[in-house]
Amino acid sequence: MTLRHWQAECITRAYQAYCGGQPHFLCLATPGAGKTWMASALAKRLMDAGLVDLVVCFAPSVIVADDFRTELETQFEESFDGLLGSRGRTLTYQAMLSINDSFWDLFRRQRVFAIFDEIHHCAGQTPETANAWGERVISRVQGQAAYTLALTGTPWRSDAIPIALSYYCRDNGQIHCDYRYGLARAIADGVCRSPQLTIVDNDRITIQRRNALDRYANFRELLAESECTYQQLLETEALITYILQQANHTLTRIRATSPNAGGLIVAASVSHAHFIADLLVRTCGESAAIATYREDDPLATIRSYKRNRDKWIISVGMISEGTNVPRLRVCCHLTRVKTELYFRQILGRILRANGLSGEKGYLYMPAEPTLIEYAERLAEDIPTVQPVKFEVMRPTRGGDLPSPSRQKNPPAQSDMRIIFGTKFATPVQPTVDQSQSIAPSTLRESYELTLNMFGRFHRELLTINGLDSE
Repeated sequence: MTLRHWQAECITRAYQAYCGGQPHFLCLATPGAGKTWMASALAKRLMDAGLVDLVVCFAPSVIVADDFRTELETQFEESFDGLLGSRGRTLTYQAMLSINDSFWDLFRRQRVFAIFDEIHHCAGQTPETANAWGERVISRVQGQAAYTLALTGTPWRSDAIPIALSYYCRDNGQIHCDYRYGLARAIADGVCRSPQLTIVDNDRITIQRRNALDRYANFRELLAESECTYQQLLETEALITYILQQANHTLTRIRATSPNAGGLIVAASVSHAHFIADLLVRTCGESAAIATYREDDPLATIRSYKRNRDKWIISVGMISEGTNVPRLRVCCHLTRVKTELYFRQILGRILRANGLSGEKGYLYMPAEPTLIEYAERLAEDIPTVQPVKFEVMRPTRGGDLPSPSRQKNPPAQSDMRIIFGTKFATPVQPTVDQSQSIAPSTLRESYELTLNMFGRFHRELLTINGLDSE
């Protein structure tokens, strides 16, 4: 496989740094850019130059560790199972806690090149301040491995604890990266797809609880002024149905020209995943594979989905960072986890390009205020200065909602009933031309101005990088 320009550039810079006496190198590359192949090629170069004896890679999950093992074995044409005669081994961070001392002795007796994928999982800069995985890195690897390579696409932690093996600038507190490859450059290079975010809201919401009826104009108001939680909103059949129908319509259109294109639905819990799977069958006529810790061999399910042409897969925390399924093109963000780290990782699953230029990755999510802020920051991270396009769209006929009387109870039982508007309001002409480009800093104000343009569900389409819909 030919190296991409950024991969070759990063390898050259890392190799020069190592030869110049720098033992550690941190590469920040946007999710989907190809960090695994780059790291494997760098390991091969170090081995060919006679600078290392063994290669050990640590990753956040079994499936990511397996992907790394495959790439290393392809590069070296040798085994990486850790057995006699192999060139190294790939492990999960969890495995570090149970490895015996003889393994760690290798770092003192041999010249080991240690790769840490998604290094942000390892926190702390001293053993006393580190988490369990960070403590192992600091006490067992740092200063003992010949060279270390840290990889990340999201160089921060939700708890704000410093990342292990990392340096921070004193003036601004930002992490120091030896090489950066951002999303804007990856899109321009055709390495990543352009992300397109569709934010779904409703402007006629009624909460029925016992004998009381309360009305709200949007999800922001609903979540701020009522007892309704985001989890309860995510379990509302009408909302899930609408998002599934819109996402399925988009995926069907894509599969007309890319038959193996797939869709990912990230659910909030195991019961939520099965509830969504049932809705997908009833409302869209589509089945889905399910990968959760409660299913039989979920890793086999993910591997099978990666190779086949099935349309949908539903996951609870198992297809996030590092999982390489390039055929994923559409994602429904229906998890209650609202950290920016997780948001970026989920988005990254649909941005891995298949070598075709001009492709897009489509993310559908509810108009939850925190998620909207993340979408705004994502837009600002595209420094090509091509403005964001903001568009409000009517639901299609295929996106009509079931009436409240036909809705089933969600997984979590509650005496609260959420009812959405059942008729379209008369469209109101927007005060801003729908095709007008607006700066990311004004995106939130425009979002608030356009909430009542159409009745029932409507979609606000964020097209990142200034690209129109396909």
